[in-house]
Amino acid sequence: MVKQAWWQRGVIYQIYPRSFNDTSGNGIGDLQGIIAKLDYLNDGTPDSLGIDAIWISPFYPSSMADFGYDVSDYCDVDPLFGDLAAFDRLVAEAHRRGIKVIIDYVPNHSSDRHPWFVESRSSRANPKRDWYIWRDPRPDGGLPNNWGSAFGGPAWSWDEGSGQYYLHQFLKEQPELNWRNPQLRAAMMEVLRFWLERGVDGFRMDVVSMIVKDAELRDNPPDPQADPALPPNEIYRRQLHLYNEDQNEVHGILRDFRRLLANYQDRCLIGEVLDYGLSRWVRYYGPDGSELHLPFNFRLMKQPWRAQVIRSSVDELEVILLPFAWPNYVLGSHDVPRLASRLAPAQARVAAMLLLTLRGTPTLYYGDELGLENGLIPSDKLQDPQGLRLGAQRSRDPARTPMQWDGGPQAGFSVAQPWLPVSADYRVRNVAAQSADPSSLLNLYRRLLWYRRARPCLQGGSYRALDAGSNDCFLYLREHPSQRCLVALNFSGRVRHLTIPRETGGVVVISTYLDREETVSLASLALRPHEGVIVKLD
Repeated sequence: MVKQAWWQRGVIYQIYPRSFNDTSGNGIGDLQGIIAKLDYLNDGTPDSLGIDAIWISPFYPSSMADFGYDVSDYCDVDPLFGDLAAFDRLVAEAHRRGIKVIIDYVPNHSSDRHPWFVESRSSRANPKRDWYIWRDPRPDGGLPNNWGSAFGGPAWSWDEGSGQYYLHQFLKEQPELNWRNPQLRAAMMEVLRFWLERGVDGFRMDVVSMIVKDAELRDNPPDPQADPALPPNEIYRRQLHLYNEDQNEVHGILRDFRRLLANYQDRCLIGEVLDYGLSRWVRYYGPDGSELHLPFNFRLMKQPWRAQVIRSSVDELEVILLPFAWPNYVLGSHDVPRLASRLAPAQARVAAMLLLTLRGTPTLYYGDELGLENGLIPSDKLQDPQGLRLGAQRSRDPARTPMQWDGGPQAGFSVAQPWLPVSADYRVRNVAAQSADPSSLLNLYRRLLWYRRARPCLQGGSYRALDAGSNDCFLYLREHPSQRCLVALNFSGRVRHLTIPRETGGVVVISTYLDREETVSLASLALRPHEGVIVKLD
């Protein structure tokens, strides 16, 4: 078999730095806080979590209108989080532990305070004017087109000084970069080179499928399936995004990114690709594997949590992937409600086993290993611009509450009042408490992660779904020339008895209950309510 790259055999752990660990005492997490917790993530022993790479959400200088996704300097660190010396220490300390470092790259838009945009808006004649997307009003005085902002309202704002509109598909403080301009493109390539030279192992590219727009900026058609109850300011959600996203020209830019990374050893390119359906999503690998290593796969987060629905989603992906295209799965992120809140608490354990045993690269979101649920954020504590503009029900704050390290003040996250409230259950749901509980969710994640590291069949083996007589269960084989294992997941609250075709017996090596390791007959495999098991067959 071909030797796997680290990003194929490893597990990625997303850190939202504002919420991970505060060492400066200002209530906001920082880079030194990540360094202080690297041993928790992987110190080389099964007492640590056992991840292989960290993906750090933006830490760049920013006005924090969208908490770092409005970048005012792509090649520095915001003082809130530290400085470049702290970043260099983080890379060195992570690498010393065998942990790869992936950073967020925000190519679609900058901050309106970025020097590039300050120059661009200063005059229509400024050399950087075309680094952003400016347009005159329509002849009738209206907006240049009908596009909407994902945060509500139109995607255009008027600049009085220069007498034109500029495009922003998020906040007005996030003007869109013009990737059709070769000078802008070259400058953004230099940003990648800057961080590659500092030793980063890869990039997660924010909304990378949006970076190129239709050259004529044509109006989007209405979405006939849009919810008629959407409020008037939800322009974005009422349209089909034919002209503002997923343009063919983006693929040439992705190939340029890959050519740059090819000058450095073992680097990985991950992209946030929005939901355009599998047939368009899969194009982001490139026809010959020359684009993204991993276009993030969010499909399981959007499916009803039923065994056969999840199986169908996995099977559809396996069928459409070409041999060079490596699968990946994501169940949680800073943009969606917490995994444990979307599922029944018992199913969070089944989800952990699913994520860490499917073929492909898993990405974990900080705190999901504890079963953190959505935080309760009082209206006067809301921070997320999406929630402030579209209503509390659209806020992403509940999924961004501080990491819960222990039962002390502020859950051990900070000595100060955190930027978002710590969840009320922090005294019982924290790293210290769950480390001491042999049956905790955290210890299940540790067992799964370290077992996965030791088993080639789980790192790179083939996947084959099995029928076993129960629509409530999802069963699959992971097979490698040297070993095999069976994964059986019960999505129901009832006992299920399964018959595994053409298999006789095996050894249960991990149960989601963490209370049994035993030889079993596969002619009648019993799964308790909400139980998943890994059965060693070799």
